[in-house]
Amino acid sequence: MNSEQTKSNNSALYTLITVFFFWGFIGASNGIFIPFCKAKFGLDQFQSQLIDFAFYGAYYIGALLLFIFSSIAKKDILNAWGFKKGIIYGLLISTFGAVLMILAVTQGSYLFILGALFIVALGFSLQQTSAQPFAASLGEAHTASSRLNLAGGINSLGTTIGPIVVSIALFGVVAGVNIEEFAQKENSLDSMRILYVFVGGLFLLAAALFHFSKKLPAGKSDSTFETASKAMKTLIAITVILVAIFAYIFSRYEDSEFITRFIENKEKDYLGLALTVSTLLVVVIGLFFANTTAQKNPEGWGAMKYPQLVLGMLALFAYVGVEVTIGSNLGELLVTADFGSISGPALAPYMSMYWGSLMIGRWAGAITVFNPSSQLRKILLIVVPYVAFGVVLTANAISGQDVTPLYAYALVILFQIAGFFLGKDQPSRTLMIFGLMGLVAMIIGLLTTGTTAIFAFMSGGLFLSIMWPCIFSLAIAGLGKYTSQGSAFLVMMILGGGIIPPLQGKLADIIGIHPSYFIPVLCFAFIAFYGWKVIGILEKQGIGKEIEVGGGH
Repeated sequence: MNSEQTKSNNSALYTLITVFFFWGFIGASNGIFIPFCKAKFGLDQFQSQLIDFAFYGAYYIGALLLFIFSSIAKKDILNAWGFKKGIIYGLLISTFGAVLMILAVTQGSYLFILGALFIVALGFSLQQTSAQPFAASLGEAHTASSRLNLAGGINSLGTTIGPIVVSIALFGVVAGVNIEEFAQKENSLDSMRILYVFVGGLFLLAAALFHFSKKLPAGKSDSTFETASKAMKTLIAITVILVAIFAYIFSRYEDSEFITRFIENKEKDYLGLALTVSTLLVVVIGLFFANTTAQKNPEGWGAMKYPQLVLGMLALFAYVGVEVTIGSNLGELLVTADFGSISGPALAPYMSMYWGSLMIGRWAGAITVFNPSSQLRKILLIVVPYVAFGVVLTANAISGQDVTPLYAYALVILFQIAGFFLGKDQPSRTLMIFGLMGLVAMIIGLLTTGTTAIFAFMSGGLFLSIMWPCIFSLAIAGLGKYTSQGSAFLVMMILGGGIIPPLQGKLADIIGIHPSYFIPVLCFAFIAFYGWKVIGILEKQGIGKEIEVGGGH
């Protein structure tokens, strides 16, 4: 590759990673926006978590629609467009969503806000499906993982800054704001309108940069599209059932008798809990049905005949679900007396540190792509996490927040460093170790209160940080011509971020926010199980333990 082409591709990469920043910025900022909306619109915890349902459900719907339309056309529509155009179209959809968000906050309608967020994330779904293979195509194959890790690091920077910016947008820099009182002010949403004018402008600017950069490659792959009619029908059936369940749940909130009984009178909505649990069961049972049936007769099932993929889909579902639910419910947890009655702008450093914990791990996970010597790598595995920790503290300090309560979190980072050394760069081993560490951390958080519990729950971000590339690489190992299809199925499992947080929210309405954190315990347990189970599955297929780890999400 000549130097001129390299410069052009580097320019494309630097433009491309801006969209990775957007995903992290908007997604993580929901952790601040959720408790605000709960107070603003008088919601219960389940209703407030519908922000995640709308946001992450859009990722699933977007990926599924692409798969359905490609199956009907019998060609990969996104590949026919080119990844560059796919990103442009995705950015334009997100721009439209930002315009709708401006209108939604102007009208002060929660349902309108949910719809606008869905459109923003629908654009993100198309961007994400395009951006990861596009980043991989911008250079030599053997350096693809370094580009993906760079993009993942920028994504994590967005997750770190997002809560800070949205907190300032909503509350300003005034300390001690009571979120309940502030939310009831008539103009409390005005700043969000200004923020989305800015965000929408950035979406449009990024789309223009891609469109007018004529030297950028179109970004197409040579892979052929593999149809899987039975898998498609199963996914459509799962979607229809999920939509029907949530539609019924929504309709109950339109019933004044329901509102009086279960919200105003604080009665326990056990039927609502059963319905929400059923959404999880629909996904789990549907995928197990697909794999079991495909084992007997693989025709029409495509990639779903591979157990490592189907279990990997569930592991990724659990991973995204637990990543989102810890952060999204953290604001409600911290406002309780047992956790310091932290509210308003004071929430931002904790939200930022939780999402920043993912950045800490991803920066450390990116070390190996630069091929350092063994000794240097060991040093960097210790130094880099603390450099990233310093970046999170500095970002919060610049915003005017008191970060001294977070200094002690430096001790918790030592456990993640130990996990990297114990993992020995083996995806299955690393996944199992970090899954078990996350499991222990969640149990400690459940059994304690105050700073110990807060740090335990925040540390979930440290242990989740490297799970996306580990699960992804293990799930697509050995898929051959179905690798592209398997990757599309895995992206659909971002749906976990739309199912698990509302489930924890509904549980919190019944048993309390603190006990509801046993949901993350179950998620980490399954992820650890997958790390242990998958290597045996791969060995039976004659695939060795050396699985390449790609970039982070």
